[in-house]
Amino acid sequence: MGMLKEFAEFLKEYKVLGLAIAFVMGAAATTMVKSMVDNVIMPIIAPFIPGGAWQTATVTLGPVVINLGAFLSDLIYFVIIAWAIFLVAKMIMKEEKVSRK
Repeated sequence: MGMLKEFAEFLKEYKVLGLAIAFVMGAAATTMVKSMVDNVIMPIIAPFIPGGAWQTATVTLGPVVINLGAFLSDLIYFVIIAWAIFLVAKMIMKEEKVSRK
């Protein structure tokens, strides 16, 4: 029984349940952002990509083929996720500064 009590204390002390919830919410948000990039943002950008088909847009440099559309999509996806993380971190840091006084 001592091991179970110790495990329960570990879960409470390190807030593992909160971390697990944050992980699941992050995965759901990731799926939502990917869908927004693929289905909303990229169709708006598609007319500016040569050929208009952003998913298959490529640039050929001799024997090298660069998948421009897929890279652009992933880049936008990364920027949105990074911006969301920045906003959350900024909000948390602000709350910590207020609570220290």
